[in-house]
Amino acid sequence: MEPIMTASTIVSGANLISLGVLIGVFAKMYSKTKAQLPLGMIFFAGLLFLHNMIGVYAYFTMMDLYAAALLPYLLAIHVAELAGILVLLRITLQ
Repeated sequence: MEPIMTASTIVSGANLISLGVLIGVFAKMYSKTKAQLPLGMIFFAGLLFLHNMIGVYAYFTMMDLYAAALLPYLLAIHVAELAGILVLLRITLQ
């Protein structure tokens, strides 16, 4: 496996962990308040979770199909996504 693809897989794993925490926090909020916003955020985070799961699966099953020139861009996308998720998590926990 290419080192950049390995890094992208690790970042996607970090995304999955962060999104799992976010889903848990929003689920706790929803159970206490029954507000619609946490429910929408659970749906949103769930779709991002699914996106990252599919990405990791694709890296392992179709790694030969990825062009080497494409890998830095995929890593950049996952790093940007992780930064956004971590900011959202920090704001949510405050």
